[in-house]
Amino acid sequence: MIVLGLESSCDETSAAVVRMEEGRREILSNIVASQIEIHRRYGGVVPEIASRAHIEAISGITYQALREAGIALRDVDCVAVTSHPGLIGALLVGVNFAKSLAFAHNIPLVGVNHVMAHVAAAYLEYPKLEPPFTALVVSGGHTSFYRVDSYTDFCEIGSTRDDAAGEAFDKIGRVIGMPYPGGAAMDRLAYEGDGHAISLPSPALSGDTLDFSFSGLKTATLNYINSTRQKGEEPNHADVTASYTRVIVEAIVKKTDEALRVTGSRQLVLAGGVAANSHIRSALEALCDKRGIEFCKPSLSLCSDNAAMVAAAGYFEYLAGHFADTSLNGSSCD
Repeated sequence: MIVLGLESSCDETSAAVVRMEEGRREILSNIVASQIEIHRRYGGVVPEIASRAHIEAISGITYQALREAGIALRDVDCVAVTSHPGLIGALLVGVNFAKSLAFAHNIPLVGVNHVMAHVAAAYLEYPKLEPPFTALVVSGGHTSFYRVDSYTDFCEIGSTRDDAAGEAFDKIGRVIGMPYPGGAAMDRLAYEGDGHAISLPSPALSGDTLDFSFSGLKTATLNYINSTRQKGEEPNHADVTASYTRVIVEAIVKKTDEALRVTGSRQLVLAGGVAANSHIRSALEALCDKRGIEFCKPSLSLCSDNAAMVAAAGYFEYLAGHFADTSLNGSSCD
């Protein structure tokens, strides 16, 4: 089965062609038009600019994806598009393009949850993976645990109550002068510093909960940076980054261990843009090795927003009969 996936939930315009069959997953093409250079001058994503960039890119990259895959539109069995959650203006570009394309060529259409698509990236590289399992999605907007009951049924069992890990990394990265997005640069710099140089609060909430709160950690780190600068000194950026990274990683490992105990899962899927963080990946791999849990982590190219993961999720929505019609709309909510 050939699935054309489309993604435009934030600042990446992507189109992909994926062949999905029982026990076989093949990415025929996966084109991503990044807007990082556009938004870098503003220090973050500007929604209106993102929407306009999607409009300019989506048609061209869709046909580029089809050409690279050697597939004609008549060969496509399903069009899958991210419909929620995300920036509403950005989502509407992808949704309306997908509807026009699908209905003009009489191709079935399915809407896809962006978070579920991140998890579905694991199916592309672990074809034997099947629910139930536990998933951890770590991104700019989410730091959440899910009990994945089936290919299309998720139950959130823990999340952040305010900011997400990705946003937390980017905010402190911006304050210490890292280029946007700051997460990747902080990942590298953390290896050069002392992770115990600065005492910072854990974002793992205490008590019988799998939730996080990153706002207190951000505030404490900002206070440390500002108080140091008020003394006429510049904080050691490597030590700040290493300490900040350490408490985030320790919190994620702690709550992941608890989540695995709660669900009894023998498989953990890591997903989302921050799943590319090498400190988080290695720490969770060590946890899973210790507990005898199968750890499924996507390749770095499938961590960030991309349409191949949307196509993978769309395949299972298609099999479940969850088809969309012309009333399909975008939504900023999960």
